[in-house]
Amino acid sequence: MVEYQLDTIDKKLLNQLQSQFPLVAEPFLELGRRLDVSEQEVMSRIENLKKQKVIRQISPIFDTKSLGYNSSLVAAKVKPEQLEAAAEIINQHPGVSHNYERAHEFNLWFTIAIPPDSKLGLTGSVELLGKLAGVDSIRLLPTLKLFKIGVKLDLESNGGARMSDEPVYDHKSAPTDTKLSDEEIRLIREVQGNLEVVSRPFDKVADKVGISVDELLDYLIRYKETGHMRRFAAVLHHRQAGFQVNTMGVWAVPEERIDEVGQTLAKFSAVSHCYRRPSYPDWPYNVFTMIHGRDREDCENILQDMANTVDIHERSALYSLREFKKIRVTYFAQDIQDWEDKHIK
Repeated sequence: MVEYQLDTIDKKLLNQLQSQFPLVAEPFLELGRRLDVSEQEVMSRIENLKKQKVIRQISPIFDTKSLGYNSSLVAAKVKPEQLEAAAEIINQHPGVSHNYERAHEFNLWFTIAIPPDSKLGLTGSVELLGKLAGVDSIRLLPTLKLFKIGVKLDLESNGGARMSDEPVYDHKSAPTDTKLSDEEIRLIREVQGNLEVVSRPFDKVADKVGISVDELLDYLIRYKETGHMRRFAAVLHHRQAGFQVNTMGVWAVPEERIDEVGQTLAKFSAVSHCYRRPSYPDWPYNVFTMIHGRDREDCENILQDMANTVDIHERSALYSLREFKKIRVTYFAQDIQDWEDKHIK
């Protein structure tokens, strides 16, 4: 895939879209004011960046757990000759949002989210998927503590290891109250799709839900304040945006240092996700970091700087070899129930 060449305004626009999307009735007009260009130029650039496969979508990014869903990272060990077939079967589950081949004995890694009314639950769903896909081994790696979540690729940097004290979405941000009204659930169903690139993109959603645009925006702002929504943002195709390589850096951290190390690693700008996860006798790693770099050398340099900073050197890097699936979970839809009805005997 040939990387699309971004100009200076594209890079500034993409940085705004990833973290500072304006929740106002005319958001593209406001973005134009920030960048000193017209609303029409902003919309034209976004449409072109979508066409060039730089932007996947612009939408709210909700916190799965705070909506009542149960989720986990899952590692599976699959015979190489069966990998594609296994990935295809796992991808058919609507709750599977990401699925990658990684360079490891556990070679298939996916994330799954299960709604509160699931008949199978998280463990039952993963066990059934493993059986259907014919994997040799499958392992749940749920989040025990969240230190950081939120992909923000800095298009104006030249890569490398930088640290930032910019606020991140972490375990303190996530709400504990998952009770939502029927109106709130209906709103989430309607607003979670890809935002239309028109002058007033929220009008159609507000009309469908039966509320005013101001009321809709108030809901979204409140969701962001309470932590139900991590952000409203653009999600990028990282390779087309210039970040050709991603790796899952995993760290074996002494129990008494997990919080300190996790909080420090989360400050690295190249780290999009940082979690504490369970370790096992044959898997000593308990802190997981997702790292996006401009090339493999960039990732290796970042990992080494991270290791030196926290003085942890028992680590491994699981590079992404193939992307089998990357979508947003559709919340409060019928699809997971339909999948379960089809497969539960």
